[in-house]
Amino acid sequence: MKIKSLFVASLEKNAGGLVVSIGLMDLLKRKLQKVAFFRPIILEDDPKKNDDINFMLKHYGLKMDYEETYAFTLYEAESLIAQNKQNYLYEKIIERFESLEKRFDFVLCEGISKSLFTSTVDFDINLEIAKNIGSPVVGVLSGKGKDSKEIWEEVMIENETIKEEGCVHFATFVNRLTKEAIIDLTNKIRFLRDSDTPIYLLPEVRELSYPTIAEVNNNIKSTRIFGSDKDMKRLVRQTKIAAMNLDHFLMRLEDGDLIIVPGDRLDMILGSIAANYSKDFPSISGIVLTGGYVPDEIFMKLIEGVGEFTIPILSAKDDTFTTAVKVNETEAKIMPDSLNKIAIIEGLFGTYIDSRHIEEKIDTASSSSIMTPAMFEYRMFEKARQNIKTIVLPESEDERILRATDILQRRRVVDIILLGDPKEINSKCSSLGINLRKNITIVDPQKSDLKRKYADEFFELRKHKGMTKDGAYDIMNNKNYFGTMMIHMGDADGMVSGANNTTADTIRPALQIIKTKPGISIVSSVFFMCLDTKVLVYGDCAVNRDPNAEQLAQIAISSADTAKLFGIEPIVAMLSYSTGDSGSGEDVQKVAEATKIVKKLRPDLLVEGPIQYDAAIDAEVAKKKLPNSKVAGRATVFIFPDLNTGNNTYKAVQRSSNAIAVGPVLQGLRKPVNDLSRGCLIEDIVNTVAITAIQAGENE
Repeated sequence: MKIKSLFVASLEKNAGGLVVSIGLMDLLKRKLQKVAFFRPIILEDDPKKNDDINFMLKHYGLKMDYEETYAFTLYEAESLIAQNKQNYLYEKIIERFESLEKRFDFVLCEGISKSLFTSTVDFDINLEIAKNIGSPVVGVLSGKGKDSKEIWEEVMIENETIKEEGCVHFATFVNRLTKEAIIDLTNKIRFLRDSDTPIYLLPEVRELSYPTIAEVNNNIKSTRIFGSDKDMKRLVRQTKIAAMNLDHFLMRLEDGDLIIVPGDRLDMILGSIAANYSKDFPSISGIVLTGGYVPDEIFMKLIEGVGEFTIPILSAKDDTFTTAVKVNETEAKIMPDSLNKIAIIEGLFGTYIDSRHIEEKIDTASSSSIMTPAMFEYRMFEKARQNIKTIVLPESEDERILRATDILQRRRVVDIILLGDPKEINSKCSSLGINLRKNITIVDPQKSDLKRKYADEFFELRKHKGMTKDGAYDIMNNKNYFGTMMIHMGDADGMVSGANNTTADTIRPALQIIKTKPGISIVSSVFFMCLDTKVLVYGDCAVNRDPNAEQLAQIAISSADTAKLFGIEPIVAMLSYSTGDSGSGEDVQKVAEATKIVKKLRPDLLVEGPIQYDAAIDAEVAKKKLPNSKVAGRATVFIFPDLNTGNNTYKAVQRSSNAIAVGPVLQGLRKPVNDLSRGCLIEDIVNTVAITAIQAGENE
């Protein structure tokens, strides 16, 4: 029997209940359109301040009102229990839960945190609520500071407790484990033959327990002197109190330090700032000035003249000792803008959790063909993660590229090659608070041993065009050419560029080196248009100005294949200002001829043309204009007759319907190269890299 709800319950404080809830919600949103989040009891007197609820509503775009996400505050629940009105408490919780269950495909519940347990309310109330609403329990334990024997005993006790309460035990997650504990516990799990309750083991990831500068600022009630909103998101790995001579202090600096220093110690402040900008010293996360001191005008002028000053500086009224205590008491949270932490959690679940096994046990069967933007994105990343590819990013000088790289490495979606000087890249990453890991490779085209090899191959490819050996060697200094040669020579699977380069700079090397697929004569592009309940494919809206009939047919075939690659059934509409035989003219004839070519070359495709947009997408219009068409009213792939029509249409749809436009995605090349817009966001880069990885997998 498939289930339609889960109840996540943590037995102890800081066990990572929200981490598990995020991982499960991420999995659910890949499959289902309508998912609800519910917390039966919350702490806040002002309910709208609940961090977990705010996170779920905003990050996952849940279609529900805040008031629907909870039943009682802790004060209200304790009052009812004190009046011996437990039955009323449970009845109201059941009523609220069942109203959600009727309207949503799935309800993910999160129980009362250990931090809320009192003499009146304890862990048993979580199990009692789960039993009353008929929701299977997901137990969450922490392995931090425990040996494997102690953890195993807790797992067994939890299992017995849940069963004794009459609840269905869905799974147990054990967080914050050492590598040694995971190995030991994995061996114990193998011999647990008589249990159908899976036990999932997640390693300790220290970044999840690091607070941000913004969280420190809120907790110590300090004043921000320097630091943009983006800089305030830096993670505090540890604190250092500057209470010794500068030379001795600098020797003890570590990456991610938050420096706590008396506000009148200008020597320590300037020394810490100078160390941060030195390539030979670690990068600090920020500085807290204590004692209520604010730097004078000369100091402020000095800092403002630095240029891109990225170090947050706070001023706290308390003394140094009191400030340090408060900083260390700051609780790390996961907020909607905590992109790095969210990426880490997604990476953990993708690596350590058998999502297919979970999906088999819960009801993730969608009742329709609906695909929301979130579902499309989650499925895209899952597909990329199943077949890890290596993508080269030539524009390592761009902060957006480095931040996107950080997110991708944490989500464990691809392996990345950054082109550039390793020392400069690492220095910039340190100043941005980015820690590059083992799945990131840095290659300097200027100094790489591959340069001569690539130059020789490029010379052979282009000597018929007059290329010389010296010219080929010089061209390898161009990172787009070097990156494209990496793909050609099999050292990378795909490339993404364009954040600082023109489309021509990105595509030209690909046309010269990689060339088009057999049977495809033209490189074209598509946008994935993510609407509320479906994803459409628009082509070509970015590359070809005025394709002829043969080229238009090639664009249609490539676009259909791209749609299929990303899980969209290709139903192709060849667009025109005329439907069927209702119009005439050179432009209509071009589309009609292109449609005939597509049908001849690819009889397996459903294609219709010429057809107007309204007849292609609206079933009611289709009944009137093309009643016998298998495409009209059902189209998923829309092929525009020229760039003017396509580019204007995609932008009009994007702006007027709040659609998310993912692209342009280049197609037709033997190996994938994709172009970014120079105004791209970090999320655009992340999505484009994932798309490129999926395209690379297709080549196998």
